[in-house]
Amino acid sequence: MRCWERPLIEIIRLSVNGDSHEIGVPSHYTLLETLRYVLGLTGSKQGCDKGDCGACTVLLDGLPTLSCILPVQEAIGRQVTTIEGLADPDGPHALQDALDLTGGAQCGFCTPGILMSAAALLNVNSSPTRQEIREALSGNLCRCTGYTKIYEAVELAARALREQRPPAEVLRS
Repeated sequence: MRCWERPLIEIIRLSVNGDSHEIGVPSHYTLLETLRYVLGLTGSKQGCDKGDCGACTVLLDGLPTLSCILPVQEAIGRQVTTIEGLADPDGPHALQDALDLTGGAQCGFCTPGILMSAAALLNVNSSPTRQEIREALSGNLCRCTGYTKIYEAVELAARALREQRPPAEVLRS
């Protein structure tokens, strides 16, 4: 099929945050556009649209992925997790609490992408070093704050998850 013969709207099935969605999307849409403008999941931010800033980071089969440059068709048959799917019904994820407690978030625009990259790291490494955290977050730019408080938040969340205690309790001890 030549590109000019492709349908303008395609019906696709996506698995997002554990839910299955059968949706019609313009065939040129990226995963980010689909999440924001078709599914209404606006937590992933539209920043640079070039894959440079990381504000659009989601997890695709558990791996951090820049959704602004990924054609939505590449997410079909895979598990997408957005910032809206990070928390569970019992409350925020330890990373979300820790970022709040350490003052690691300022304007919040970069926060969803940072949290998703950090979550991917903690899913495979429960005790990351500061250098491993730096590397995991190297694709996420923050213009409002220094990264020290963000790194501290990831360290706090990692400890809280290991000890199975809330970050606030870990801080008090």
